[in-house]
Amino acid sequence: MAVKIRLRRMGAKKAPFYRLVVADSRSPRDGRFIEELGYYNPTTEPADVKIDVEKAKKWISNGAQPTDTVRDLLKKAGIIE
Repeated sequence: MAVKIRLRRMGAKKAPFYRLVVADSRSPRDGRFIEELGYYNPTTEPADVKIDVEKAKKWISNGAQPTDTVRDLLKKAGIIE
């Protein structure tokens, strides 16, 4: 089973915010997920990001692959290089 760390879109139309979730790569974007790691709100200035560092490091060490956007967010948070 390929596990990904990715964004789950929430919020109203034209006012999105996202939750960082760990999900099976075959599940849909807003579908079933395994665990929630935090959130990302790009509409605020500066963008509001909260990530549970311990959970994120655990999932990455277990082999979960972050998407490109999530990888950038994890780099800014200092979780990965």
